[in-house]
Amino acid sequence: MPHEWQVMTAIGIFLLSYGLIISEKIHRMTVALLGAVVMLLLGILSQEEAVHAVDFNTLGLLIGMMIIVGILRRTGVFEYFAVKAAKGAKGSPAGILILLCLVTAVASAFLDNVTTVLLIVPVTLSITDTLEVDPVPFLIAEVLAANIGGTATLIGDPPNIMIGGAVGLSFNDFVFNLAPIVLLIMGVTLLLLKWIYRRELQADDASKARIMALDETETIKDHALLRKAALVLALTILGFMLHGLLRLESATIALAGAAFLLLITREEPEDILLSVEWPTLFFFIGLFIIVGALEHVGVIRWVAETALRLTGGAVGPTAVLILWLSAVASAFVDNIPFVATMIPLIKAMGEMGGMDTMPLWWSLALGACIGGNGTIIGASANVIVAGMAEKNGIAISFIRFMKVAFPLMLISIVLAHIYLWWRYLS
Repeated sequence: MPHEWQVMTAIGIFLLSYGLIISEKIHRMTVALLGAVVMLLLGILSQEEAVHAVDFNTLGLLIGMMIIVGILRRTGVFEYFAVKAAKGAKGSPAGILILLCLVTAVASAFLDNVTTVLLIVPVTLSITDTLEVDPVPFLIAEVLAANIGGTATLIGDPPNIMIGGAVGLSFNDFVFNLAPIVLLIMGVTLLLLKWIYRRELQADDASKARIMALDETETIKDHALLRKAALVLALTILGFMLHGLLRLESATIALAGAAFLLLITREEPEDILLSVEWPTLFFFIGLFIIVGALEHVGVIRWVAETALRLTGGAVGPTAVLILWLSAVASAFVDNIPFVATMIPLIKAMGEMGGMDTMPLWWSLALGACIGGNGTIIGASANVIVAGMAEKNGIAISFIRFMKVAFPLMLISIVLAHIYLWWRYLS
């Protein structure tokens, strides 16, 4: 196939795959794998080139953390913290919303936001049912908290895992560069959410008394398993922090933690592997190959050259462009495929422009992770919460979510813009 036809075909497959992913008519894993296979069948990439396009560090990190969290989930510890938070707020709906959001944000930073919402939403629905209040404000707030909290660390949000794997950034790099602005954004968002939902966050004394009567100790199902899982999780996070000194990739640390936990708990591997989100992993594989094909035929390089012409090759304007483009795009397109496309693009811009790309990576991480808060389809955690709510007879419409979330996302990105300019670009 002539090179021009390869370029046009690769772009066509990429755009068609994106369109089908956005439409949600076909499962996104199926779309990504089909797009990748078509690239191979048409000879745009060889099988060996496709394998090289896959980021196995990202996949290994995800698999390891999914196994650890799958075992930890069985202990009931997440339910414990949720009930503890509700009682700590004395049954006040506003206080419960803030504390549940803080639990969600912290858990998202050290686990991942998708896993966190899967664990926290059922408990939230139980608490709001006991309080007899509308659960939607709580669910929307938790989605925002999950995406914001996940932005702070390497393992908190899939885009960060992808960026860290592609660039070789450590757990500490993410915490040092992103945690300060994440804390500020989280604080501002919680204050605004409390004000936005001030009328909905009301409950009578009888409902508050029912919350205070809950016994959080009853939620812990297996104390011995909790001790083992908590120890391994702590050691794994410590490994991430020392990853530079240990000279080990993050995937190696996560898989080592998972293997050790399986060994000491003697959990049945077949059961634990059911908790691994295999569709997400194969979705990643398909995306890596599709984007790898675009890179192979020169599309990524052409886009990088165009962006450099627009910004004059200066780091400041380029970082701002990436931040806002990532935020707006990630609000309407799942941030995972968007970041998969942007990673080779930023690498190419750095090579051609000779610029320091570190501010660009932090711009991409902030824009993609926080931009996903803009709409109900902007990030995986959003879609999962909407689906769980629907199964429980609760409708969170696209417009209802966007009316609250999109303005808050824009405020967050303005704060991120100021932070990036002050810290890296001034």
